[in-house]
Amino acid sequence: MEQRLIKIVGLNSRFTHSCLPLFYLRNELETNCSAFSHEILQLSINDNYYKTLLRITADSPKFVFFSAAVWNSSIIENLVQDINRCLPHCGIVIGGPQAGVLRERLASGACTTVTGEIEAVDRDFYEDLAGECLKPRYEGSFFAMEKHSFSYPYREEDFESHLKNRHVYYESSRGCPFSCTYCLSAGERGVYHKDLADVEAELTDILHHQPKVVRFIDRTFNDIPGRALAIWEFLAEQDGDTLFHFEIAPERFSEEMFDFLATVPSGRFQFEIGVQSTHVPTLEAVRRKADPERVHDIVSRLAELQNIHLHIDLILGLPFETKESFARSFTALFAMGAHHIQMGLLKILPDTPICDSVDNFAYTSCVEPPYSILKSRWMDHDCLSELYWFSECVEKFMNNRYFVSLWHYLREGGDDISIFFTELLDICRQSGFFQLAPTHGLMVEKLCGLLTGRKDWDLIRELLRYDWLRCGHRFLPEYLAIDGSCEQPADTRKSLYRILPEEIDSIYKKEGRNHFFKKSFFMRMSDRALQAAGLSCSGREGCVCIVREREDNFYGFNKVLLF
Repeated sequence: MEQRLIKIVGLNSRFTHSCLPLFYLRNELETNCSAFSHEILQLSINDNYYKTLLRITADSPKFVFFSAAVWNSSIIENLVQDINRCLPHCGIVIGGPQAGVLRERLASGACTTVTGEIEAVDRDFYEDLAGECLKPRYEGSFFAMEKHSFSYPYREEDFESHLKNRHVYYESSRGCPFSCTYCLSAGERGVYHKDLADVEAELTDILHHQPKVVRFIDRTFNDIPGRALAIWEFLAEQDGDTLFHFEIAPERFSEEMFDFLATVPSGRFQFEIGVQSTHVPTLEAVRRKADPERVHDIVSRLAELQNIHLHIDLILGLPFETKESFARSFTALFAMGAHHIQMGLLKILPDTPICDSVDNFAYTSCVEPPYSILKSRWMDHDCLSELYWFSECVEKFMNNRYFVSLWHYLREGGDDISIFFTELLDICRQSGFFQLAPTHGLMVEKLCGLLTGRKDWDLIRELLRYDWLRCGHRFLPEYLAIDGSCEQPADTRKSLYRILPEEIDSIYKKEGRNHFFKKSFFMRMSDRALQAAGLSCSGREGCVCIVREREDNFYGFNKVLLF
């Protein structure tokens, strides 16, 4: 009997990610079209193209289904054409946000497209599929369904195969309460929330398999604050060390949420917060209802908790955003104290409301996905290019654990951080920094080139040394070496070895004393540097000891002792 195989293919942006739509699609196909067998194939856009093609065409499937997004649609476009060459009788079906775009780009008859959610597609799609006579296009709308619901996508065996060593994606709601003009969600009307009992049961199943990361893809997880709090409380009661990622709106926070979050163990929750801009005319133009002052207060309070990893987003190129207002937005975001500032170019995504304003806003964007803008009425191409490299400089230097104490010091000192990064960018571009691997050592070198000569240079150099050693390095680099006027680390070790007791509770036992001194790094620090680093030595110099054991937090710094 002839095999009738459907391959369900996802091209993720990296190996550790997974593709949630594949699992929904598999379940719908098995329920509505049992005439075929199914195989989920998760690949990456970074994989070798020819090997990807061979894996898809192996076993001569009757149909290949793709989930198309902006990051993989160009590769899918090429794969469709090559699959048609390899397997002329294989049907190709494309769903996902880019399905409509690929329908326009590909030759007539090259594929069938499905727009909208798979749960909402009419029964005739499955009948046509079983008869191998698909029409060119099908549509469905989740919010147009009489009864809104979507089932749990995963099975026991998925966690040992398709989801092993990958992030697990989960949605407890669909839709978004906002209608930002640059977002695909702007075309949706309504928000559907799963019953809390179902959410808890499904999360219990997921957590039984102890994934490293669970990423909630709810567009605005805390749309209903009380519901979000209930899910957080449920997750906090579960065993394990899974990291939970949420996209949240800061304006939908309550005092009860703050009270609870203060009790969450460090490194369990991660928040992505789409601030996008603090320029009021810009926020109004993109229909982003937000009070910049309230956003600042909420994000700052979250940062002060020091147990929630915070990513805040800033978009370059939004309407009415000038070079000056973008700099002010960046300065405002930096002052909030989040751990990562993600700065991305505006994308003119097809079928979003901002497309209707392209001529009015004088937008020019790339012809290829993800359709990043090249210029606008408020930024010519040179200006946009300069700010893009500015954003890349921030990404390289800020979005890691290398210089935490430095950024805290500059934030507390009120430095104009926009000017700081502009000057740092000049040094980086002159030295070809962006063509090199951005190692910790190389970044230290560039920062030293910028900061040497400041009145507070000695203090800053102490902070750079402190963070360098906390990151696990065993020796100081040339740019951070301690000069001859100060006590050298080896002498500090010898001095402490003579005066410290044979045992110190919770630090070392008598039999492990020599090992402790051999493996640890000892360094004198001034009182000013200790205070700036969040340590205290009662107004006098102290000795910092960095041991070869990591702290239990999201930075994973080496533990620090103060003598």
